[in-house]
Amino acid sequence: MPRPTLTRTLHRTGALTAAALATAVAFAGPAAAHTEVEAEGARALDQNVALTFTAESESGSAGISKLEVILPEGITPADITYKEGPAGWKLAPTSRGYTVSGPKLAVGKDAEYVVTVRQLPDTKSLVFKTLQTYSDGQVDRWIELDEESGGDDHGHGHPAPRLDLKAAAPGAKPVSPTPTEEPTPASPSPTSSAEPTTGAPSSPSAQAAADDTDGDDGIPVGVPIGIGAAVVVLGVGAWWLRSRRGGAA
Repeated sequence: MPRPTLTRTLHRTGALTAAALATAVAFAGPAAAHTEVEAEGARALDQNVALTFTAESESGSAGISKLEVILPEGITPADITYKEGPAGWKLAPTSRGYTVSGPKLAVGKDAEYVVTVRQLPDTKSLVFKTLQTYSDGQVDRWIELDEESGGDDHGHGHPAPRLDLKAAAPGAKPVSPTPTEEPTPASPSPTSSAEPTTGAPSSPSAQAAADDTDGDDGIPVGVPIGIGAAVVVLGVGAWWLRSRRGGAA
């Protein structure tokens, strides 16, 4: 092959190779992004474990504004305490886990935060499915399990963050469930025998009985009245008899 033709062929081949490489890098970059969870040396049944989550940004036009985590079995929202994260971000529990959100991050900036778990469950690994929301409403769903994420070993797919645990330390035991707020004790019944009732009588008959009693000796008011009336009647009867006898005489 003449030298000029060979040179042109080599240049053309080099240009095509560079273009192909640039295209591969462009497509591989976003695909390789992912979310991670780390806890160095974590063991099953460990207590007060700090978990560090990192969510890489895939958007070239919007910043990350919220991360929602679906907790694995054995960890409840009440077991999670927010430790640190981006400025202005806060944690809020949900029915299936929690969210960490706040002011949007700069475009291309990864989100990193730390939570503390009251106790890790007795298992070999934990999967934290994560929904990553951007300020423009785009959502990356990092929820695929290993067998669902493609299995091409090149970071493709959307695998959920997974934390592998070492075996529990000798003697480690599950702690009691997360304490809940104790119900407020009911107030004592007003009619309790422990405390005398100081209010008005509770029934009409009791009210009537209270009205008929006379102070300290407890004699009903009607008794003296009845006795007085009987005396008056007897006196009138005696007077009438005397008057009649006098008329007859």
